[in-house]
Amino acid sequence: MNEHPGELKRPTKQHEEALVAARTSPTKHVPRLVTNHQVRSQMHGTSGVGRFNNWLALMITRGVGTMWAGYLFVLIALVSLPQALSAFLAGDTVTGITWLSQSFLQLVLLPVIMVGQRVISEAQDLRAEADHETLTALQRINVQQLQILEALERLQQHPASH
Repeated sequence: MNEHPGELKRPTKQHEEALVAARTSPTKHVPRLVTNHQVRSQMHGTSGVGRFNNWLALMITRGVGTMWAGYLFVLIALVSLPQALSAFLAGDTVTGITWLSQSFLQLVLLPVIMVGQRVISEAQDLRAEADHETLTALQRINVQQLQILEALERLQQHPASH
């Protein structure tokens, strides 16, 4: 478990071991794909409470991080607009600016930014999967090339036996 909930624990020992193994035995190395599921289990752990925390955080994020939530928040902010506008026109600029910054911008921008981040994240995930496929193919090609070179080296060392 993490000492600090919500703090991503980095698998440094596992990564270091995998890196050493890849360097010492490149033909045996298999590229890893790190999935969202693996990262989520590192965030809050795999216990019942950890799984619940992940589920709740995802449900809230998915609910608030929609354009529908953005539209709803616009409507909520507009409820207090007449009062803020009256105060602003009466010379109370602080109330008008407070409404704009706290009631409107913060409320509306939150879900809109979350939607944008989700779009960016999905694109990054798709690129990571495509890169993983390419790296896996290149790694397999590299292993084949190394096997061919090793066979050629053996032939050069023992030309009469083949």
